Amino acid sequence: MDVRSRMRPAADAAARIVLEIPHHRLDAPTPCPGWDVRALVDHLILWNARGETAARKEPVTGPGEDHDFTAEPGWAERFAEQARRTADAWSDPAAWEGSTSLTGNKEGMPAEFIAGIVFGECVVHGWDLAVATGREPGFPPEVVEAAWEQLVPTAEISRKYGAFGPEVAVPEDAPLLDRVLGLAGRDPHWKP
Repeated sequence: MDVRSRMRPAADAAARIVLEIPHHRLDAPTPCPGWDVRALVDHLILWNARGETAARKEPVTGPGEDHDFTAEPGWAERFAEQARRTADAWSDPAAWEGSTSLTGNKEGMPAEFIAGIVFGECVVHGWDLAVATGREPGFPPEVVEAAWEQLVPTAEISRKYGAFGPEVAVPEDAPLLDRVLGLAGRDPHWKP
């Protein structure tokens, strides 16, 4: 399964989820401990935009982690546009070559690893936001398959750096999305 060809469908799914968030649910809890919907949306918007910058191997610019994007009019629509631009930036084969960074670190990391982070954020945080707001995530099966294949080899390093919590045990015969979520430290049966 090629993550590169699944970036746009993952971005489209995340955009749809964000567009469906009711404003009155921005303070609702999410599966991310200590993060409400607003904080998670702000995180997704920030890092998705930096994903475009990373694909283009440009310097990091723009607001920091303390910025409240949801306080700005049209934030959901702007995220949908940004998610498409980010996915399109990763459609360029040159984006996958060499090293790049989401933070501006000069050394960077392999571009393929960074692309996996951007892709995984759309899937995992898309699910987080969907369940926190009572929606179905509706990821296409090929996106879930690519997420599984991308996360299996990177989950432990993601856990080491605090991007994932401890793995949640999920039966081997559970739906693939549930296994992706368990690997990412999420309880697939989480309820607000």
